[in-house]
Parts: sequence; C-alpha cells; structure tokens
Amino acid sequence: MSLSDPLGPSPRPGNEFATLAGGCFWCLEAVFEEIRGVLDVESGYSNGRFPAPGYDEVCTGTTGHAEVARIEFDPRRVAYADLLRVFFGIHDPTTRNRQGDDIGPQYRSAIFFHSPEQQRQADGAILEARPSFAAPILTLVEPVKDYSRAEDYHQEYFRRNPGQAYCKVVIAPKQEDFRRTFSRLRRDPAT
Repeated sequence: MSLSDPLGPSPRPGNEFATLAGGCFWCLEAVFEEIRGVLDVESGYSNGRFPAPGYDEVCTGTTGHAEVARIEFDPRRVAYADLLRVFFGIHDPTTRNRQGDDIGPQYRSAIFFHSPEQQRQADGAILEARPSFAAPILTLVEPVKDYSRAEDYHQEYFRRNPGQAYCKVVIAPKQEDFRRTFSRLRRDPAT
C-alpha cells in the first residue's frame, strides 16, 4: 500500500521512492546516486504549505518545505533500511533545522515515508541509530506530501560543479565518508 504522491510520478514497476531531508539536497544527491540499486536521485522540495514552490521561496524558511532527495530504488538490489543507514551516516540528525552553516527549517532532518512499511522501517532506523549519537535524534518521520522537483540547475549539482567551493568543502568530504563507511553499498564506479 502506497500513499498517494499527487504531484509526482510513480516509480517504475517494482521500484520504490525514498524521500529524505538532511540538509542541502546537493549533498544527499551526490551520495545516494553512488549506491547500487538506486536508479535516480532528484533534488526537490517536500512537505510545505503549498505545491510547487521555487528555490527563492523555500530559502525564506517560511513555506514549510524541506530540501529533499527523492530516491528511486530497486528494493531487490538495495534495501530501504540500508538507504536509511546511509542517511544517518551522512548528516547530523541531532540538530533542529540545521546542517552545519545551512540554517532554517528547509534544512531539517526528516524521513518522508511513502508507505506504512517505510514508516515502520524509519522508526526502527532511528532506534538503531540512537547509540551512534551523543544527543537525541530529532529526525521527523512524516508521510510525504506536496513533493515537487527543484529547478534544473539543482539537479546533479555536484557532478556538474565539483570545483565550486561548497562542493569541495562540504559535499566532497561527505561523499568520501560514505565511500569509506558504506563501500559494500557502492555501485561499480564503471557503471
């Protein structure tokens, strides 16, 4: 049973979506696109007060939207639980509305689930991750609503702008941490 996603397409047959908010969507996209079984990662906005906002609106922090990565994955090749382990491994879920210097509700930590099973697994992932953090985990678990794709210039941002300062200082280290910690989940770099 899936929750409806009125503004977005459905995943391809046999696949699922995972929608995760953990700071800047560029960071999430750069890591999750390296996981085997992930077919697409799209930067977008979710769970705000109205559909289809623009980046400038979201940046005000007044729309209620979070920057998210919507991940289409094949559950026969990578488990949702593994995606959640990566999620907790690449951001700080103990800060409210903040990741490093990115501050505001659009940078909150959240798992926006697409089914009751994803909700159950999200709750379990939080319990599993708790011992890894000295402070309480503040990650929200909510049904996905009003997802919309971010503007084209946000898509594949790290891949297209590796020399940009934010990419070198913030995204590249997260990607390297992922590669070290979750090497078993990486796709073959040749593909």
